[in-house]
Amino acid sequence: MLNPSLKCTILILSLSSSIGCSGTTDGTSPESDELSVADGSAAITGAVDRYLGQLPPGREPQIFAPGQASFPDVHEFGSVFSADGLALYYGVQLRDRAEIRGIFFENGQWQPPVPVVSDPQFGANDPFLSPNEDRLYFISNRPLADGGPAKDIDIWYLERQAGGWSPPINAGPAINSERDEYYISFTDDGALYFASNVAAGAERSHDFDLYVAQPTPGGFAAPERLAGEINTPGYEADAFVAPDGRYIIFSSSRKDGFGRGDLYVSVRRDDGTWSEGRHLDSPINTEGHELCPFVTRDGRYFFYTSNQDLFWVDAAVLEPFLTMP
Repeated sequence: MLNPSLKCTILILSLSSSIGCSGTTDGTSPESDELSVADGSAAITGAVDRYLGQLPPGREPQIFAPGQASFPDVHEFGSVFSADGLALYYGVQLRDRAEIRGIFFENGQWQPPVPVVSDPQFGANDPFLSPNEDRLYFISNRPLADGGPAKDIDIWYLERQAGGWSPPINAGPAINSERDEYYISFTDDGALYFASNVAAGAERSHDFDLYVAQPTPGGFAAPERLAGEINTPGYEADAFVAPDGRYIIFSSSRKDGFGRGDLYVSVRRDDGTWSEGRHLDSPINTEGHELCPFVTRDGRYFFYTSNQDLFWVDAAVLEPFLTMP
């Protein structure tokens, strides 16, 4: 098992026994829009509370949805919303296993969290939706064949089907190695970004680098290590790539960091190489552990994990870091 001080997502979680859903903030204007929602027979138009109906954050990070998605006695991480803001997927760590849970807007209201990917033996976390949202990607140490022992951490996915999701499907040897692969994100054109320790020495298995695999008609081309200064001899993982591919937010453990792991931003140059990561300011980074970045599809909110809770902040805080230094 990888040292959790470097990657708190170490797979596999036991199912939560008692998680409920509380109301939205009082006396405030929650995140709402007038949307047309198809119920299978007719279109119903009404106020739909996106992002769990929470009051939008400013430039100071806030714990996201306390008592509804974030709980003081539960370790949550790796949050990702659907493009319409009406479905949240995230990881939960309890003892020696992890699982992926979902919170969905259904029947005119937000429902309590439910398990989406859960197994009594093997873990699942780091969820991310494909660009057209027909697949839910994640990482797991589950075996390739039923009944087998736990293996290294691979990238897996579920395919959307009528009424739910397919059983887990391994992303295959073009992506997965005999080492560990972490945290998936996509550009609009289907390029898959992730982290792997495939090139690390046996004695430095915590040294992850960032890779990209370009889409092909049959799947993905062989992954390529990102060029430029973004990767170092140390730990780089948990990369969120902008849909247009112009920047990456990632987690790293470096001498200029404040804590066990901090968030950095790298910008893609015209020649395709990536700039040196720039350390995000306080209060984003703290003396604790920051990881699992995600920017909502509308570009308005920046989500990340800090000290075992889900946080969000106005994405405008990223703007000073999105130009070439």
